[in-house]
Amino acid sequence: MALQRLTALFILYSILGYIPSRGVILRTTDKTVWANEFEPIELTCLIESISTNHPRIEWKKIKNGVPSYVYFQNQISGDLEHRAQLIQPANLLILNTSRADTAEYRCEVAAIDDHKHFDEILISLAVRVKPVVPRCSVPVAVTVGTSSELRCLENEGFPASQYRWFRNNEELPQDPKSSPKFINSTYSINADTGGLKFRRMRKEDAGEYFCQAKNEAGHAQCPAQLMDVYDVDIVGIFLKVLAALAGFTIVMVGVYHAHKHGCFSSGKDHTGTNYKSPAADDGVEYAEADEVNKIHLILFSIFYIIIELKCNHNVLIKMANKNKYQQQVDVLF
Repeated sequence: MALQRLTALFILYSILGYIPSRGVILRTTDKTVWANEFEPIELTCLIESISTNHPRIEWKKIKNGVPSYVYFQNQISGDLEHRAQLIQPANLLILNTSRADTAEYRCEVAAIDDHKHFDEILISLAVRVKPVVPRCSVPVAVTVGTSSELRCLENEGFPASQYRWFRNNEELPQDPKSSPKFINSTYSINADTGGLKFRRMRKEDAGEYFCQAKNEAGHAQCPAQLMDVYDVDIVGIFLKVLAALAGFTIVMVGVYHAHKHGCFSSGKDHTGTNYKSPAADDGVEYAEADEVNKIHLILFSIFYIIIELKCNHNVLIKMANKNKYQQQVDVLF
């Protein structure tokens, strides 16, 4: 008898279009969602089971553990105001995502007429940001056999950018040994930091270099910059040093002999009334001191000229690189 009553009650509910629900149940198509900045994204909150005709629907944004309403009392609010809308029954559509939208979002549905009257679902949203044009540092000129580093960096992209280097519009392989064309190169590339290091520069390493920053949202690259590689002119430097030493020696010898013969004497003629002969001991001491000072001066001058000529080539290269860096700063600012 009881079974017949239950059957009849079920048939009646079916005719009336009402089948008792075990409670509100939610699900989503994806709990982890990615979106590119400035593009739309829909966060799905699907109601699989419910009996209440007008459930209360709310969306909260959770950033750094702190929740805030983005849909409350049937209207968009908070960070998403004027940028989102609710797609019935409970999906949240963000029309124009920004990097600040990266957070967790919680859909909450309350159904007071259901046996289980509340359910919620958590969705993680990450907004990808396209890299900006990276800042590239390429030396104007380097010397064969020396080490050098090219740098590339940008801080806007999310996830963090990976870096690639190009020479004369051809990509440098991550491992130079993997390509017959670059097998003799000594460079290494750090794809995470953007560094391109050469252990020993070769003439073949000269060319136009540019760097590309890339992530899932897109890529950007800096303008190409020319790098020259010069040979060290050992013979030229040696000849310059010899010529300078010879000229300096001739001048110093001439000055020494002129001084020795009294050409630079400050006293008046011996027959003048104002002339006073120095004491014998004082003259000896002054002469010895003058000779020592002259030797010191000659040695110091020779050493200074050698150092200056030896560093001349590297100084010119550093000045060229500094001028190029200043030009880049002027362009940026």
